[in-house]
Amino acid sequence: MSTTPAVGAELMSEVEGTVQGHRDGHGFIVRDDRQPDIYLSQQEMRAVLHRDRVKARIIRYDRKGRPEGRILEILERRKAPIIGRLLHESGIWLVAPEDKRYGQDIMVPKNAIANATAGQVVAIELTEPPSMYSQPVGRVTEVLGEIDDPGMEIEIAVRKYEVPHRFSPETLAQAAALPEKIRPADRKHRIDLTDVPLVTIDGEDARDFDDAVYCEPAKIGRTKAPNGWRLIVAIADVSHYVKPGEPLDDDAYERATSVYFPRRVIPMLPEKISNGLCSLNPNEDRLAMVCDMIVDATGEVHAYQFYPAVICSHARFTYTEVATILGNTRGPEAARRAELVPHLLHLHEVYRALLKERGRRGAMDFETTETQIVCDENGRIEKIVPRTRNDAHRLIEEAMLAANVCSADFIARAKHPALYRVHEGPTPEKRTLLQNYLKALGLGLAVSEDPQPKEFQAIAAATKDRPDALQIHTMLLRSMQQAIYTGTNAGHFGLAYDAYTHFTSPIRRYPDLLVHRVIKALLHGKRYHLLSGAVEEAPKVRQGGKTVKGPNVELEHWEAAGVHCSTNERRADEASRDVEAWLKCRYMREHLGEEFAGTVTAVTSFGLFVTLDPLYVEGLVHITELGGEYYRFDEARQELRGERSGVRYIVGARVRVQVSRVDLDGRKIDFRMVREGEDDAARLRTRRERVPQAQAGDELARIKAADRATKAATKAKSRPAKGGSAHPVRAAKATARKASTAPRSSKRR
Repeated sequence: MSTTPAVGAELMSEVEGTVQGHRDGHGFIVRDDRQPDIYLSQQEMRAVLHRDRVKARIIRYDRKGRPEGRILEILERRKAPIIGRLLHESGIWLVAPEDKRYGQDIMVPKNAIANATAGQVVAIELTEPPSMYSQPVGRVTEVLGEIDDPGMEIEIAVRKYEVPHRFSPETLAQAAALPEKIRPADRKHRIDLTDVPLVTIDGEDARDFDDAVYCEPAKIGRTKAPNGWRLIVAIADVSHYVKPGEPLDDDAYERATSVYFPRRVIPMLPEKISNGLCSLNPNEDRLAMVCDMIVDATGEVHAYQFYPAVICSHARFTYTEVATILGNTRGPEAARRAELVPHLLHLHEVYRALLKERGRRGAMDFETTETQIVCDENGRIEKIVPRTRNDAHRLIEEAMLAANVCSADFIARAKHPALYRVHEGPTPEKRTLLQNYLKALGLGLAVSEDPQPKEFQAIAAATKDRPDALQIHTMLLRSMQQAIYTGTNAGHFGLAYDAYTHFTSPIRRYPDLLVHRVIKALLHGKRYHLLSGAVEEAPKVRQGGKTVKGPNVELEHWEAAGVHCSTNERRADEASRDVEAWLKCRYMREHLGEEFAGTVTAVTSFGLFVTLDPLYVEGLVHITELGGEYYRFDEARQELRGERSGVRYIVGARVRVQVSRVDLDGRKIDFRMVREGEDDAARLRTRRERVPQAQAGDELARIKAADRATKAATKAKSRPAKGGSAHPVRAAKATARKASTAPRSSKRR
């Protein structure tokens, strides 16, 4: 044990935080004071579950100064239902949690399984928490269905990550009471833009259309000919229908964002709003908040104004359709939209100007391959295809960025609190790692102690044609911090903006809705108060004969709202990734034993992550699969190097792998390296060994269940489960002995 003065001062101190379990049995305490997490041993984790709140004492530090703790008190048990598979072995019912971070199976009395049957996915509520000497006990509260039911992976994910997926009765009633169309009273105090040929441009599968655009040449100054453009970005006016303090607003805040899964969306707002009143459908009048901009020839926004309006979308375009028209203005697609083609060309002109300005300010623009999962009618993956970004995608992106920047500027000038979208530069640790990496490559390129976006963009541009460009760009991206919502403006590093907000998607992002409310209040010379939702004059108090603003306690509430929205954004991302990982694992079970070419996309101390070229699926080649020698991980170069052979594996390296194992429960796919010279007989033999392993999925689940039942029965010896067999321990051990004769390759790794 090594203790420095800094950490020694904290030894034996008491802290509070939230338990974060690990699938291997140990865990951590995420501290409320945001100091480094505290390690919990497997023994300490026996009395708690993932996401419990606890008070703990730091009892020691390891050689690297990392704290280890002992739990003193359980402050709050997590009350959310736990999702898992119901198993029945040797007279004992138990639930194996889907989220492996819970670490313990939950025993269920026979009279508490409701109408569930063995193997089904259920939600369970704890009736007895775990202790150092007993497992948790619970009762089934909901039966989700069979694991192979279409869409089950989504049902699991929304509960596993506690994504709100049911609107309250009050919210549904309020949504039902909304009008079907805008009323005469709704049009008051709004600019009528229904004659302006605004259009929506979205993907082929889009269902809600929250932004519309229009562009025309404009004169700036006293010139005779147009020397700029008027760019209009119209955004659905959600704030007109969703008012602070009402059920619609409460549910929207709780969700904070829409969650997107393959074939399904969990919306932030009920469908009547998101796909109806606030969807800018063609040829229907809609309420909107408008950002009306004048962009000069250099791509700078010369002037802007915000105002509420009534608009009418003149057409619904797809990205593919617009890209085709821009590529051939005399083609059949252009002929069908002849009256709108000139406006699309003006949009393309202003986009090119905005793009030049993007380059001048040094905003980062890394081209990455995004993929789209195409599912069949049963919700299973049919294929995974790359998403191709064209000029239509970039055109809309630049228009939205311009509107977002204008909204940030408008709010900042008024010195009004709001939620900014903040993206900070690299931390000192990540900056040092990146500096060492670039130095090790010998590129002659580096980042300064106070790096600027232009430096990153310059490195990306200088290395874009190198064979290891993917590796270099990946390291640049990983060196940056995650973007968050916060009430304190710190700029957006990646986009090279001094101030940036989200204004353009209030249908699916709550921060955008708040920005709309702030802008509306400012347009009326008022201020929006987050806590009460009121729009009124800013409070003033007198101190020492001077008039000053009152104590800005609201800033704390804006910060809290930012944390809430950022947290729920990450929750949505995690749930989406979990579903995609499940679908990919299910998909890859059909390709066990097959060989594919792939690209190394990440290098770690324990192996390589490889993405298969034709399938766009990532898996792990464990370091033990790289050959019979020791491989050293070079953090500076981000490579694995064989000490004897000198073989190097880096990001971007081309390899050939075989799909060797798929763990559906752990959402993991394993590959083995196929080496040159390996004969067909060896590969076939490996394939025959591997394929039965996956095909024996049900048998493997039974074996695992038997192991669980043995442990459960042993712990329950002093407290037999209701409805259990007369000798649960003896019966479970006998089952486990039979299971031990199974092939070694089919056991849990």
